[in-house]
Amino acid sequence: MIRRLLPLVLAASLLAACGEKEEPAPGEAGAAQSLRVMLDYFPNADHAGLYAAQESGAYADAGLDVEITAPPDPSAPLKLLLAGRTDLAISYEPELLLARDTGAELVAVGALVQKPLTSLMALGKAKVRTPADLRGKRVGTSGIPYQSAYLRTILEEAGVDPGSVKETNVGFNLVPAMLSGKVDATLGAFWNVEGVDLERRGKDPVIQRMEQLGVPTYNELVFVARRGDLDQEFGARVRAFMQATARGHATLEQDPQVGIDGLLAADPGLDRDSQKAMIDATLPVFFPADREQPFGYQDPAEWQAYADWMHENGLIERRQNAEQVATNEFLAGEGLDPRDALEQD
Repeated sequence: MIRRLLPLVLAASLLAACGEKEEPAPGEAGAAQSLRVMLDYFPNADHAGLYAAQESGAYADAGLDVEITAPPDPSAPLKLLLAGRTDLAISYEPELLLARDTGAELVAVGALVQKPLTSLMALGKAKVRTPADLRGKRVGTSGIPYQSAYLRTILEEAGVDPGSVKETNVGFNLVPAMLSGKVDATLGAFWNVEGVDLERRGKDPVIQRMEQLGVPTYNELVFVARRGDLDQEFGARVRAFMQATARGHATLEQDPQVGIDGLLAADPGLDRDSQKAMIDATLPVFFPADREQPFGYQDPAEWQAYADWMHENGLIERRQNAEQVATNEFLAGEGLDPRDALEQD
């Protein structure tokens, strides 16, 4: 499975009376402040808005010197964040909940991708077009426990005995396993990347998305910070970053080539036409369904439903309070109530 990733300055301050932050005023003097951001994987379409923000100058206009780096491996971002090797990490909602279950003091400060990208995927020749068609079939996963839980939930929702379906760990070789016929379907490939690639290659993929199959919806990718860092000074920097990243995604929506140029600068080996197709597929889920909400918005009820599902399926031991796991404090127009998300557990 392939893993992924408005002019402002940093002089934002809390409004003591109403609990909201002022919007940072543009054009204030001062040296750019550094901010290290680690992707969840190598640069790809999921990260196009960040590169659009960098390419268009949105980060510079916000008074930020943003360094975007890829991790050494997909399991590293949250570990390196905890070790202080990066300031923000892009990770996955389930991975954040798993880390918090072990005591990690981490919080999601914004969503990068609003909906699950993980999908149930098969090729046309396998004749798997609904979950009911999985009865008696072999499904490849990457061996991640929550993928197994997704599969159980999907099968139970469809009235299929999970015992009638063989799960096979194929690691990251999800697409090769389908193409070779080793498995009849996979659960773990991303519909916006592997799915688009297979469509472009004429392989007739049948793609079913998690939130349509009984798995609670979740934010596939989120920006994560160390809770203890979110004081006023660093919080202002995060706020400037989130709002500049919002401008980058607005630019990407208007002109995808800006993001593609940034991606290709980061990784010249990427294919321009493929990235354009993948970005076009992903654009709708970069933004909240309710466009009245700011870029990066995280729905507390959805977070709670997904965290409860993880607990009920034995993936985490402790129940998580969504208001302590994810905060919208650093998004445009949002404020912090002293009793909300950043209270200590």
